[in-house]
Amino acid sequence: MSIRIIVDSACDITQEEAKKWNLDILPLKTIFGDEEYLDGVTMSHTQFFEKLVETDVLPTTSQIAPYEYEEKFAEIVNNGDTAICITLSSKLSGCYQSANIAVEGYEDQIIVVDSENVCIGERILIQLADKLRKEGKTIQQIADILNQKKKDIRLIALLDTLEYLKKGGRISKTVAMAGKLLSIKPVIAVENGEVTILGKARGSKSGKNMLTEFVKKTGGIDFDCPYCLAYSGLSDKLLKKYVEDSENLYKGNAEEFPISTIGSTIGTHVGPGAIAAAFFVV
Repeated sequence: MSIRIIVDSACDITQEEAKKWNLDILPLKTIFGDEEYLDGVTMSHTQFFEKLVETDVLPTTSQIAPYEYEEKFAEIVNNGDTAICITLSSKLSGCYQSANIAVEGYEDQIIVVDSENVCIGERILIQLADKLRKEGKTIQQIADILNQKKKDIRLIALLDTLEYLKKGGRISKTVAMAGKLLSIKPVIAVENGEVTILGKARGSKSGKNMLTEFVKKTGGIDFDCPYCLAYSGLSDKLLKKYVEDSENLYKGNAEEFPISTIGSTIGTHVGPGAIAAAFFVV
């Protein structure tokens, strides 16, 4: 009997990484008009942004249905295994609710955990779960630790454009136009499972400074736990510059930062050119 870890594609872990870390990853759906794709399966992160910038149609995403979770849960239980199922924040998607519907009757073998996060914030919690699994913890022990440690995760991002927030109805056209003229870059975070705006920077340099100050104010990065950086779009140029400029945050603690790409679940709303950092606080 082994412990399996079930995750959703909103964590932006690729299929290749899922195989390497022995994860069962269920894809959300990305819909462009009449075309439907499986996030990370029939459409890679790169293909998503190539299509996003080529079309005027704003894509939508569809959560994982209860029957999809139930099929995976049944497979695991029938194989004699147990599992931790980690979902993106219940305040951002219905995946957590779907998993809880599906887990009925399997409660002794499967525990569902709301990550209260998304993207690389969810990713580093999953990496912690894998570490605990390798240490020989039971599913109940893993779930208890994850529910405690998830409160220590900080996810912050700098957006390059307000265009996709406008397209999605999150802000008005007037605000988006003013932001473009003034080169305003919103700085966002995930707090208590929800996306919040921390501030608005004038230009990328100011925005990167805000990211650095945020990390300092939290007390710093716990380098004994997983951490990660990410970027959206087709270029990592801005992220590389941020790493170079913020060397004082990690010098002496880490040789380099793991880097992930942002997929369609968050990419639909932030667009290309965003950079993000996720870590556990000290």
